[in-house]
Amino acid sequence: MRPIVRLLLAVTMTLALASCDFHTPSSQLEQIRQRGEIRVGTLYGPTSYYQRDDTALGYDYELAQSFADWLGVKLTIVPVNTSAELVGLLERGKLDLAAAAIVVTPERRALFRFGPGFYQVSPKLVYRNGTRRPRSLADIDGQLVVAQGSTGDDLLKAYGKQHPTLSWRADARMDTEDLLKAVAKGEIDYTIVQDTVLARTQRYYPELAEALTLSDNQTVAWAMNRLPDDSLYASVIDFFGQRFMDGAIAKLDEKYFGHVQNFDFVDTRTFLRRAKERLPRYQSLFKQHALDIDWRLLAAISYQESHWDPNARSYTGVRGMMMLTENTAKAMGVKDRTHPEESIEGGARYLKLMMDKVPDSVPEDEKVWFALTAYNIGYGHMMDARRLTKLLGKDPDSWGDVKEVLPLLQQSRWHSKVRYGYARGGEARNYVNNVRQYYQSLLWLDNEQQKARRLEALDEDDSEPVSQAAPSPIAEAVSRITGAEQG
Repeated sequence: MRPIVRLLLAVTMTLALASCDFHTPSSQLEQIRQRGEIRVGTLYGPTSYYQRDDTALGYDYELAQSFADWLGVKLTIVPVNTSAELVGLLERGKLDLAAAAIVVTPERRALFRFGPGFYQVSPKLVYRNGTRRPRSLADIDGQLVVAQGSTGDDLLKAYGKQHPTLSWRADARMDTEDLLKAVAKGEIDYTIVQDTVLARTQRYYPELAEALTLSDNQTVAWAMNRLPDDSLYASVIDFFGQRFMDGAIAKLDEKYFGHVQNFDFVDTRTFLRRAKERLPRYQSLFKQHALDIDWRLLAAISYQESHWDPNARSYTGVRGMMMLTENTAKAMGVKDRTHPEESIEGGARYLKLMMDKVPDSVPEDEKVWFALTAYNIGYGHMMDARRLTKLLGKDPDSWGDVKEVLPLLQQSRWHSKVRYGYARGGEARNYVNNVRQYYQSLLWLDNEQQKARRLEALDEDDSEPVSQAAPSPIAEAVSRITGAEQG
């Protein structure tokens, strides 16, 4: 009987061990699902991740949140300031993946595994307008500083072999925004950033100018560690395949890059000057009458309409801060279109009316662009543009599709097919793009003012004991992930 007992014991132990193995996560993806979170590293910046009014935003952030939802886990976002920090966390296994407008290069492919590319960028050498523009890398005469571990750092290492006299400094503490600000203020002479970052930052620092394009378009993708287990990698590929198919990537492209037009130095300088000199007179009125519209959006519309001039008037007869027609003013109860408060209040009410009329099939975050189109050329013409978009086999609920169709309303071949006929569709498209540009600039300016006020308050209270504020969820996540190695 003893051999039989031993055999039964052996079988029992084998089954027990097999059962344990069955419940032990055998892949990276299973480990993520078991812990209930995916750890995604990113960089603070205008395209990847930033906070506005206590809300997290950014192209990479929104994609990462969508991926976490797709996996059925919580997103733990770990934002850092520099590429060097991000690479270090990824290499040490403190992150599951990095999503930070990372450019795919041969050097990086040797270190990391990349998911599918989802947009392209080109690196630009940036200098300060008014100083001598270099025509080539050999023409650089001054201090060139890039972020350590950035695309610019990698490019310069490669170019350095061909240009042995070229010198630069890779800074581990400054991010791209710090570097661009330093160029704008004349503290350094040059830096290298992606074109998407430069285009947005020029709206705040118009002194920035492009000197050179340093390479062809480069692909942006998510980065993961190279592991024998490819479960997470395969899941990322599946996710992006679905997001391309359902149009989510195209919507993000439109949201973060669709309104960025060719930079106009004079217009930007004029806007920033008037934001400093004129806007403070009317800011309280925009806040008071904004209804549930962001007051900064309302102010951006007013700037596009009148440059914040209460006496503005066009050849078509529209007047005032919000450039209302006589019929619109009458419908909104505005008696004097040149009275700043009446005009702002009437304009806000009319925009809200247009937003409420936009069909519910349009995504909430895009309704405002349709409403602005209606504000500019009329609700009927906006709906005509949607009908024409559908007729052409595109999505009438997508602002990215409709804005491309709008100029067709100026062509008899097309406006003859719709209900309300001819409209200045091309102007309406530019109108919405301009408002979006001014809106982004006002958001940045308002954020800078809030930061300055907080710093002033700290200076005033520096002699008094300050209670320790509760850490934010992001700060806790960073502390937990980066501090685990030290424990």
